[in-house]
Amino acid sequence: MSSSDDALQQARFDYEEHRRTCRQCHAHGAQCAVAKHLLRIYNNARRGLSRAQ
Repeated sequence: MSSSDDALQQARFDYEEHRRTCRQCHAHGAQCAVAKHLLRIYNNARRGLSRAQ
């Protein structure tokens, strides 16, 4: 597994973990600013990995 794969998996884990544990995301039923930021990081890592292949 390459460091790009590791970065992608870590970004996904961080986003999903935040969504599971964030009180604001659960209370409002919508993503908070942190969740949006983590999702952006995950999407950028995913795009970067697909370009590298």
